[in-house]
Amino acid sequence: MALKVCLAGATGWAGSELARAIAATSDLELVAAVSRKQAGRVLGEVLGAPQLKAPVYATAAQALATACDVFVEYTKPDSAKANILCALAGGAHVVVGTSGLTESDFAQIDVVARQHQRGVLACGNFALTVVLLQKFAQAAARLIPQWEIIDYAHDDKIDAPSGTARELAFRLSQVREPVPTVALDKTVGPVEARGASVNGTQVHSIRLPGYVIGAEVIFGMPDQRLTIRHDAGSSARPYADGALLAIRKVGTLLGVHRGLDSVLEF
Repeated sequence: MALKVCLAGATGWAGSELARAIAATSDLELVAAVSRKQAGRVLGEVLGAPQLKAPVYATAAQALATACDVFVEYTKPDSAKANILCALAGGAHVVVGTSGLTESDFAQIDVVARQHQRGVLACGNFALTVVLLQKFAQAAARLIPQWEIIDYAHDDKIDAPSGTARELAFRLSQVREPVPTVALDKTVGPVEARGASVNGTQVHSIRLPGYVIGAEVIFGMPDQRLTIRHDAGSSARPYADGALLAIRKVGTLLGVHRGLDSVLEF
């Protein structure tokens, strides 16, 4: 029997690609969609994909009146947390693709997810190359004590750092905190020039035209340097492939899990 999916952010760049990808499967069924601007329409009419019969609602609460197994959150940081909590209260497992949620947000979501015996799989980025970036960076951090992250994104991305960079900083904090040669409070000049501290890692967010999403972690040791970098292309297809896997696997989880590697075998 097909898993019933509700997709919030179904007409966005990544959400629309995921909607089309769901329509091409036999084990998933998109039963409801969320888009404030397109509410009241059928998703297939909006996306030019006749096979998508899901009605579009203005809010997650309205869409969740239609029973679903998995709720996918792909909207904006200011609405994501409320949408996730609403979905959990309605009995759905949740896949989170929206960036901008804080550690405190995830802690609160974890409590609610466990109360309702549901799983939440939060992925700052669904691309396989990002999963590998995280894994390789964690391995490097075990051996190299100093690193910083550069976070690249398009000029109109409102959240900084990106979910990709936040997740990477979180993963590295699970290994250890970097040990800078000069402590931040000893900086001569504006301390902001050293970036923002995210889970103990200095992160520098660049927002310029010409970028999609990119993340670079630079490790340094005397007379040697290691750079590990991911850059996204213009297509949202890599995110759709990872999100399909997350949708299929989130029901096996309990509470909040971070990163697509939570359901991958290495």
